[in-house]
Amino acid sequence: MAQKAPITSPLNDQDQDTTGKLLQATLLDLIDLHLVAKQAHWNVVGRFFRDVHLHLDELVSTARGFADDVAERAAAIGVSPDGRAATVAEGSGLPKFESDWRSDKEVIESITRALGELIRRLRVRIDESDKTDLVTQDLLISIAAELEKAHWMWQSQLAS
Repeated sequence: MAQKAPITSPLNDQDQDTTGKLLQATLLDLIDLHLVAKQAHWNVVGRFFRDVHLHLDELVSTARGFADDVAERAAAIGVSPDGRAATVAEGSGLPKFESDWRSDKEVIESITRALGELIRRLRVRIDESDKTDLVTQDLLISIAAELEKAHWMWQSQLAS
């Protein structure tokens, strides 16, 4: 016999399911982003090490905060969020970040790619959430706006 969920949802079952999947996918991408940024933070080298190192810390904080917001939104609509390492490794859509030392330029390029992909995926979810839950859509829009600003700042470091 299936256990009854302890948290009720303001959404109907179909909208809850669809919105929950959008939030779960976003959660995995955000957790992966903060892990990638931390990995890069520990392994960046080069002339602009300090600036990139500190900029990565800002991105880690941003991604962690958004991941928490997304997980709490899922819980609020009665969907249990899953941020376990195996789930993130299996479900994130971000580009892989290789281990070992990386030059400041390589790190900037990798982070710019990761942010670009996350934003692309978020925009699809924004469109999909328009049909199921405008509160979730609003959250995703606010996250996209901040990540697009971060993407611009990372890209700017590559301009000559």
